[in-house]
Amino acid sequence: MTRDNETPPRRVEGQVKWFDPTKGFGFVVSESGGPDILLHANVLRNFGQSSVSDGSGVELLVQETARGLQATEVLRIDPPAPGDSPVLEDALRLDAAELAALPLEPARVKWFDKSKGFGFANVFGRQQDVFVHIEVLRRSGLADLQPGEAIAIRVTEGQRGQLAVMVGPWESAVSGGSQG
Repeated sequence: MTRDNETPPRRVEGQVKWFDPTKGFGFVVSESGGPDILLHANVLRNFGQSSVSDGSGVELLVQETARGLQATEVLRIDPPAPGDSPVLEDALRLDAAELAALPLEPARVKWFDKSKGFGFANVFGRQQDVFVHIEVLRRSGLADLQPGEAIAIRVTEGQRGQLAVMVGPWESAVSGGSQG
């Protein structure tokens, strides 16, 4: 149902220009051009994520409102293309097939400090904390994590202990989906 001054939602593919979890919103640039699209944190949360990494590819349902283009639903998020940022050797030693073979495990964020570039998560049934690096988040299409946030992770044994090599929405672990 639309108001008189709104158009029906349409499907758009684009790229996240920026998203600030603290402010609760960000903007997406459409592949077909046009004005920036507002992406509100509530719309992202309905997809099962609390943040999205700058440069991530997205598919959205978008609606023209009196205030401009706004995302009404997130349909897909693709991690940004690898860039020039430093990467984790332990995470990169796995090829795509080995990474996909690791089980998605439900976990909760213990803490994450974006300014430090890392944090830790607790996987249910494991005693040892799992290290989560900001680069793994970025490659998973996320920008930040909140303490207590439910997530799904793939874990490998790194040089210094257990290491997350993929982080995704909680629903991907409990539904048995494969993401990343």
